[in-house]
Amino acid sequence: MSNTRKKTALVTGASSGMGKEIAKRLISDGFRVYVAARSVDKMLDLERLGARALQMDVSDDDEIKAAVGIILAESGGVDVLVNNAGFGLYGPVEDIAMDEARYQFEVNVFGPARLTQLLLPAMRQRGSGTIVNITSMGGKIYTLLGAWYHATKHALEGWSDSLRLELAPFGIDVVVVEPGLIETGFGDVVADGLLKRSGAGPYAKVSQAVAKTTRATYGHGRGTDPKVIADVVSAAVHARRPRTRYVAGKYAKPMIAIRKWFGDRMFDRIIMSQMR
Repeated sequence: MSNTRKKTALVTGASSGMGKEIAKRLISDGFRVYVAARSVDKMLDLERLGARALQMDVSDDDEIKAAVGIILAESGGVDVLVNNAGFGLYGPVEDIAMDEARYQFEVNVFGPARLTQLLLPAMRQRGSGTIVNITSMGGKIYTLLGAWYHATKHALEGWSDSLRLELAPFGIDVVVVEPGLIETGFGDVVADGLLKRSGAGPYAKVSQAVAKTTRATYGHGRGTDPKVIADVVSAAVHARRPRTRYVAGKYAKPMIAIRKWFGDRMFDRIIMSQMR
């Protein structure tokens, strides 16, 4: 780091996948890194690298406030906030209970929003900072049976855009990272929940098809290494004037482009063709 004060970062959802790799990269970049997740035990490797692990369920306001209190007491705040925690809720809208849908929003939207609220005053007082929101190519496109998941990612995109405008006068950057198909446990989590919820009944056929396709897509070396997303985050937080959006990972750029330039009906056909 170029200045004398060691810069500080917080990465949520750091117990696995992209979050863990982002944390490792920021540690190697010289940041003092706080890592947060529901399970501290899954972040012991990051602690050995020098991170400070905090228990935080981003759907629990008390845990968010407790973690932020520790960070403010020890470091006075953060220079970089990486809102990475999230999950994918898939299933027919008719089958998903509203409590489940609300929880999807709590984790993917309201949790990051609350954490940002609590850490903003210190950033604003310093007159600098970077907030990185990990959305998805799913924030620009849509897939079959992903209504609630895509709703949260579209919401986080719009929320980030408005936040960027209101924080610019205070020297705080807001960056969106839109990963494509990344080698994580996303596929099995989605498929397991989908079959449990809708493996029988009127949506059984389509649910089984989506589950099969999802399992075949993730976890077989067909996706992008999460280290690629870590590199993107590192580049963004070091840039003097970061881009508003970074698209990275397999399929992300072409899928977003097809939706944008060829329209919804063509995109519908492409999505449905994968279910045969």
